[in-house]
Amino acid sequence: MPTKQLSELVPVLQTAIGPVILISGVGLLLLTFANRFGRAVDRTRQLLREIRTTSGETRTRLKGQVENLYERARLIQRAIIFGAISVLFAALLIIALFFTALLQLEMAILISVLFICCLASLIASLIAFTMEIRLSLVALKLEMGDEGEDSGTVT
Repeated sequence: MPTKQLSELVPVLQTAIGPVILISGVGLLLLTFANRFGRAVDRTRQLLREIRTTSGETRTRLKGQVENLYERARLIQRAIIFGAISVLFAALLIIALFFTALLQLEMAILISVLFICCLASLIASLIAFTMEIRLSLVALKLEMGDEGEDSGTVT
């Protein structure tokens, strides 16, 4: 295995900074997703306790909210999974960059594929998150129920 001088590794380190920053940014997104997931689960548990003590139309409305929260949690789970896959591809990209420099290999196609997979996973994560945000407005409308219609302020 050929050895590298530090001066030859500095450009590789500079190139690897991009994926490292991507990992940091996606990590913050994952933190946000995990918090939203926890809130959805906690709210679901609270509503399930309320369902046990209610009946009639209120019970039906609460069940609708629980179904909405479950779907939102599934979307958040997908966002987390795709975000984690994006971080995995970014880490593999960094490793590939170092191996190409250390072993003086030409792996442009592998590096390109890893980068594309990283960004495609990030896009899938953000799409799932956007869908969850959309459903959160539906949840708000469900929670408002008849109260929003009676007040005359919500159309």
